[in-house]
Amino acid sequence: MFIGEVVGNAWGTRKHPALSRRRLLLVRPIDPMSGKALGDAMLALDTGVGAGPGNVVLVMDEGGSARAMLKDELAPVRTAICGVVDQVSSQGRVKRYG
Repeated sequence: MFIGEVVGNAWGTRKHPALSRRRLLLVRPIDPMSGKALGDAMLALDTGVGAGPGNVVLVMDEGGSARAMLKDELAPVRTAICGVVDQVSSQGRVKRYG
């Protein structure tokens, strides 16, 4: 799992049936306390949390767990958004998002 920022949307004219009615978003991993980018953006499936560009999100980057969230063991997915992050606490410091 990692924390990332939604930096864009992706569209497909055709999707696997398991992914229909789900949004595809571009997510860039970030340092949760500083907000600095830690890597390149990747495609992630919104599992129904309603995330959009500008949101800081919790991302599952493991196929078996992502498919379990969708309740479909055959879904062609590896990376899925689990939730929108409101704040992060680490070593007595708090970083709020929103």
